[in-house]
Amino acid sequence: MRLLVLGGTVFLGRAVARHAVAAGHDVTCAARGLGGAVAEGARFVRVDRDRPDGLSALAGERFDAVVDVARRPSHVRVALAALADRVGHWTFVSTCSVYADDATPGQRATTAPVLEPAPEGTDLDDTTPAGYGRNKVACERAVAGAVGEDRAFLCRAGLIVGPEDPSGRFEYWVRRVHRGGEVLAPGEPDEVVQFVDVRDLAAWLVDAAGSGLAGTYDGMGAPMPRGEFLAGVAEGVGARPTLTWVDQDFLVARGVEPWMGPRSLPLWLPLPEHAGFLSRDVGASLAAGLRTRPVAETVRDTLGWLAGQPDAVGRCGLTADDEAALLREWRG
Repeated sequence: MRLLVLGGTVFLGRAVARHAVAAGHDVTCAARGLGGAVAEGARFVRVDRDRPDGLSALAGERFDAVVDVARRPSHVRVALAALADRVGHWTFVSTCSVYADDATPGQRATTAPVLEPAPEGTDLDDTTPAGYGRNKVACERAVAGAVGEDRAFLCRAGLIVGPEDPSGRFEYWVRRVHRGGEVLAPGEPDEVVQFVDVRDLAAWLVDAAGSGLAGTYDGMGAPMPRGEFLAGVAEGVGARPTLTWVDQDFLVARGVEPWMGPRSLPLWLPLPEHAGFLSRDVGASLAAGLRTRPVAETVRDTLGWLAGQPDAVGRCGLTADDEAALLREWRG
């Protein structure tokens, strides 16, 4: 298969290129080249989708499949205008942030309501959740309209984790449990979390491109209880921490942030308003070929990668002193 990855120099894009090369495919990565290096064995072509002719370096080339991870509708439109008639299958990596209802558990990709798309011809500020989600809705619709639903695979990714993850969210739990001792765990052990290893998602995207899978799917693993997740983290790092489960109202009242950022607890979202965000029904995705590895394996490999990433410390989560103070107050 001749595969074009629009991007291919950072995290998921690079994982897609790496997996495709390992599977024996002819891989081209088209990007500005500012995010990092492409996978060994892939061809790099410098492009700039901020310009209407930004993909001219690919003029005349044909590809069996494209994988695009763009965030901006204008970038997707440029790619479609240049390539739609020279590509067999088009994968667009979207996001679960497109969904309009985060409160209802067990929703499915084909029936869940989505946000209004960004206005035609507009790129919204994608640093806000609503702007990011609405941009991705507009991108999805542009792809389906240009290449046809029978050639388009719209993959709404959830939280992507594993080696090379730049977000620091999964990383927080790997580092924290590896340190050992008493660990502040948010909420209740039976509350669910949901994520996908970047390598598992990349493998599915490449396989889907080769098989011509079409339709809209969620790209994430099945929901699992947070207690089971933290047990998998402990297994992966070889630690035996003591988990102290702390009520969400206590955390909210003390200004602990959910999900990401400084002084946060990643993979935690207040309930019930976010009960549907990490509990999506992904039965269709699993039936369509998505395979997910054990948590402990992802954790072990992430810990190995983090050993060479000292600058990554502290991007998300609680400091040791802050966590200790919260635990003392909770016990008191």
